[in-house]
Amino acid sequence: MLSEPRSGRLAAWGNALLAGLVSPDDAVLAIVGSDAVHRVEGLPGESAPVGLTLALGRLRALGVSGLRLALPAPGHPLGLSGPPEFNARALEAEEAVVCHGAALGLVPEVYEAGPAGDVHVEVVWHCLPVREAPPADVPSLGEAERELAEALRDATTVLSRLDVAGSGPVAEAAVEAYRARAERGREMLAPGYPPRAVRVLELAQRVGLLVSLAYENGHGGAVSASEMGARVAALRPVERTGRRAQVAAYNAYVEERER
Repeated sequence: MLSEPRSGRLAAWGNALLAGLVSPDDAVLAIVGSDAVHRVEGLPGESAPVGLTLALGRLRALGVSGLRLALPAPGHPLGLSGPPEFNARALEAEEAVVCHGAALGLVPEVYEAGPAGDVHVEVVWHCLPVREAPPADVPSLGEAERELAEALRDATTVLSRLDVAGSGPVAEAAVEAYRARAERGREMLAPGYPPRAVRVLELAQRVGLLVSLAYENGHGGAVSASEMGARVAALRPVERTGRRAQVAAYNAYVEERER
């Protein structure tokens, strides 16, 4: 959760474009990020993959008024509404975008080539039909904020007791990298999002940092099977809570429009 999901960038900047708050060029530049190129395959009315600019314009013409993020995991179809074919593809990618206003969804497929340090990345978004229904298990921003605060407090207590909360040079470097990235891009979502959504996303990313450090640092001081089990038990719910909050933040634009 330390890196922004591609589906999150597409949802956030696609929403800003649909609202007329950014230009197509600026939206596409933000969505593509450091990747080489993004294309959309399976778009209604197109027989071949098309670029993002054309795809976003076509989605608007098809009635799309907003984009939602989905971050599913095994046993947790977070943000999805079906059908099973779309859910399965989204689960494999661990992310997806669901359109609001048209029964369509987008799942990224990433292609990488080249040596380490000079990797060429291309992304193909597969446009597929979805079921028009409420997304699964997405909380409101207020609920997400409260859940995050509680999960962060509980997890910190347990992980500190087990000596796996993250320490040493590797953890310190990760924390510094996170802080630098946060300061470098204070506009974490895109124009048009409420300040509370930005606040929830920042907290969700801090929760994700804690979880990542705890996993990356091995078992820490948890040497017995019971202690290792306690560590996993502490991380699992906070990781789930962080993902739910992240989806709530990205989906805040559509939720505001619906209200």
